[in-house]
Amino acid sequence: MQNPEKPKKNRTIAERTATLAMLIALAMILSWVEVLIPFNFGIPGIKLGLANLVTLIGFYLLPPSDVLIVAFSRIMLTGLLFSSPAALIYSLSGGMLSYFVMLFMKKRGNFSLLFISIFGGIFHNIGQLAAAAFQNTAILYYLPVLVLAGLLTGAINGIIAGRVLKYLSVGN
Repeated sequence: MQNPEKPKKNRTIAERTATLAMLIALAMILSWVEVLIPFNFGIPGIKLGLANLVTLIGFYLLPPSDVLIVAFSRIMLTGLLFSSPAALIYSLSGGMLSYFVMLFMKKRGNFSLLFISIFGGIFHNIGQLAAAAFQNTAILYYLPVLVLAGLLTGAINGIIAGRVLKYLSVGN
């Protein structure tokens, strides 16, 4: 298996396109699973964020620019297919903030996969809340609940991502 810190540079355009398309499709399938089988945490609007697994694992297998393409494309396509324009804005705000926080932490090199995932989950929720606060700042009361939810779902996804990477013999 290739070194996760040095993604393969000499992929053909066709190989790169096929890889990105497969990862976007996988992320969309995981998003669809969450739509079909809602995970009820007893708190409205909270999901496991299974599609973020593809982004998280991508940081260990692909160049950051490819991970950004996958994350952005998945958010746009699932937003257009499965939700409303407002939900798309919230998803884009949360997903992009989460991406850049996780990228920063990964590039620093001194954070574990689990820690990166937890902060990704927390900042995804903060990004969504920030987008919602433009319409109504009273929604900020929900911040402690969303931080806790991001911590829990980020930990779950971090554990799953760690096992997948171990299975792929990449490690973290």
